Amino acid sequence: MSACVPTRPADPTRTDETSRTHPPHSPPPKPPRRFRISGADLSASGAVFLIALPLSLGIALATGAPLQAGLVAAAVGGLVAGRLGGSPLQVSGPAAGLTVVTADLIHRYGWRTTCAITVIAGIAQLGLGCLRVARTALAVSPAVVHGMLAGIGVTIAVAQVHIVLGGTPQSAVLDNLRALPAELTHVDLAALLLSMLTLAVLFAWPRIPGRAGRALRRVPAALVAVACATATAAFAGITVTRVDLPSWSSHALAGLPEGPVMGLVAAVLTVTLVCSVQSLLGAVAVDKLASSKPALRPEARRSDLDRELLGQGAANIVSGTLGGLPVAGVAVRSAANVNAGSESRNSTMLHGVWVVVAALLMVPMLEQIPLASLAALVMAVGIQMVSLHHIRTVTRHREVLVYAVTTLGVVVLGVLEGVALGIAVAVGVALHRLTRTRITHTVDEAGTPGQGGTHHVRVRGQLTFLAVPRLSRVLHQVPQGVCCVVELDGSFMDHAAFESLQDWQKSHVAQGGKVEVTGRAGTRIAEPASTSNSCCRPWTPWRNHHCDRPQTETTEPATGGGGYQLASGISAFQRNTAPHVRDELARLAREGQRPTQLFLTCADSRLVTSMITSSGPGDLFVVRNVGNLVPLPGAESGDDSVAAAIEYAVDVLKVQSITVCGHSGCGAMQALLNSPPEGGAQTPLKRWLRHGLPSLARMAVANQPWTRLAGRAPADAVEQLCLTNVVQQLEHLRAHESVARRLQEDSLELHGMYFHVGEAQAYLLTEQPDEVFDQVEPEAELRPA
Repeated sequence: MSACVPTRPADPTRTDETSRTHPPHSPPPKPPRRFRISGADLSASGAVFLIALPLSLGIALATGAPLQAGLVAAAVGGLVAGRLGGSPLQVSGPAAGLTVVTADLIHRYGWRTTCAITVIAGIAQLGLGCLRVARTALAVSPAVVHGMLAGIGVTIAVAQVHIVLGGTPQSAVLDNLRALPAELTHVDLAALLLSMLTLAVLFAWPRIPGRAGRALRRVPAALVAVACATATAAFAGITVTRVDLPSWSSHALAGLPEGPVMGLVAAVLTVTLVCSVQSLLGAVAVDKLASSKPALRPEARRSDLDRELLGQGAANIVSGTLGGLPVAGVAVRSAANVNAGSESRNSTMLHGVWVVVAALLMVPMLEQIPLASLAALVMAVGIQMVSLHHIRTVTRHREVLVYAVTTLGVVVLGVLEGVALGIAVAVGVALHRLTRTRITHTVDEAGTPGQGGTHHVRVRGQLTFLAVPRLSRVLHQVPQGVCCVVELDGSFMDHAAFESLQDWQKSHVAQGGKVEVTGRAGTRIAEPASTSNSCCRPWTPWRNHHCDRPQTETTEPATGGGGYQLASGISAFQRNTAPHVRDELARLAREGQRPTQLFLTCADSRLVTSMITSSGPGDLFVVRNVGNLVPLPGAESGDDSVAAAIEYAVDVLKVQSITVCGHSGCGAMQALLNSPPEGGAQTPLKRWLRHGLPSLARMAVANQPWTRLAGRAPADAVEQLCLTNVVQQLEHLRAHESVARRLQEDSLELHGMYFHVGEAQAYLLTEQPDEVFDQVEPEAELRPA
């Protein structure tokens, strides 16, 4: 493992060739990296290409653009967005979700102006990426997104029906529906036959049973369907309209935008919105698919959404300039890429190369494809965009109104208008839910109001200040001195409602009554800190405290505060926390410990391993020592505890990963840096710190760049030694026989971690050969595309 960026000057006394050639503060020359394409990426690129080729032509046909425009967009999406984007496994190109938008732009402004709009939309995406607002797109309700896609799918399907029947589609959905009866009176039987054949093969191919079916399904159904229709038309001599690819010398490029300014601005906003939202939600969906592939490298599993927006913007600029369709992330091709075993962005880029080769060398073959077959393929894609799974999901979450309004808005008014209408309805539904709160008062059979029965006050919905008058009225209907259970079945309660409930609770208890506040399904809610015996409430964010109450001489034992704090803490655990964890710990006691990680860290009291890793009982097998050191096998330490823990965790517990975690302000590293263990009396601490000498030597190597921390240099030599020590102890781990064996079997992972105590920020060590600790950012909620 070698470092990337030096952060300390070279020795001025050195006069070797390296010092003379390179300035003191410049990085040493890197050996050239060999470009290598794995076999998995190669095969995945072929699978994606076979899907992208017919779909790109079909989408271009559906928009009314030149057919080469689909190939240009597919090639640019693979090469530009694949290289610059932040989602390595997402495949970009002409997307069905942009068909309606592009067709409308071509009808209004012409092809050259549509290309200019694509270029300007790409520039807008670059601006949004630079502003780092990509994650705000995830705030759009999934019902709006799915409704938009469903509306686009309906529009596509209705338009392609005319081509399937041998006719010509209109520009609007309602016009297509009105013209459909007349179209049915003079059907082109040849076009209809080829379309039906395409659809039959498309839907039957994935359902071929048996071992032969599993082998055949490796070939994309879209390619097989189009190939069957093309071969049938050729061998049967059927005369139908076929693909016409004009010479590339006459291919139309982008021109200056012509049209009303406000109309062009609305068009740019529409393309920017649809491209960005579809690409970002597609990247999130690809991350979910990639998370189920443990063999993938970490950088391939997580997308950088801001970089993805920049990559999509660059691709749209290039595609529009070269006369291509707008580019966005495509779910079908991306899913095929992941499922085909893609390991990196090389497969996405290679698929773009294959599209270029096909566009240049396979023109005679492509021109044999019947247009009716491509229309049937695109019509099937449009039908599949109206997903029954999405409809069931939005129905279960009571957002079917948002979905339906968005779908109808897109079909009748257009994409931008439909999405705006859907967002407005979604906001209205959210406000309605916030204000619609049901509060009921019932009494158990043990009595009636006023006669001592257990009273139940049930609150259904969000408890805000708008519901405070109703809440207060119902609570004051509860007689004095009775037992009352207040059940809160909602996810939010604002300050006004909280104070109203607490004031009534205190008053009711003071008058001899009993109050129990429960959550959904009757689970008891812990008492507020001010009314409980301890200020340490279970399952709340951790705070460094010894209870906020000042310790007085009357309450603290004369023997000192340590024993009192221990006894008080145990008492608080038994009273507040034990009831919550008793069932889980009982299960762990029955099943035995089955941790997934060995976590080796420092004994520093400020490192709370469960807190910084969000882990619970049974998740981590933790080993703590001074300096998070891992002695080399055979080292004369007189202490085999670390080696024994490693052997037990790896061979007996079968952990899947080992993490070495250092931290800022480590006293062991400070002692190691200031007083190397060789000198002076050999105390137990100095004998132990000898295992950190390799870290000190690693940091002192001449011309050795220092380890970086999220792109910045370490604050001082102590922090640099803390970081270098993590890297060195990972090397020591590899020297242990049990670890080396599991690494050889590819069944164990090693991770380096650094926790900055003052910033409450965790950093993870990147893959070799760069000694770089990257910041771990909090993630927003991910929604499926």
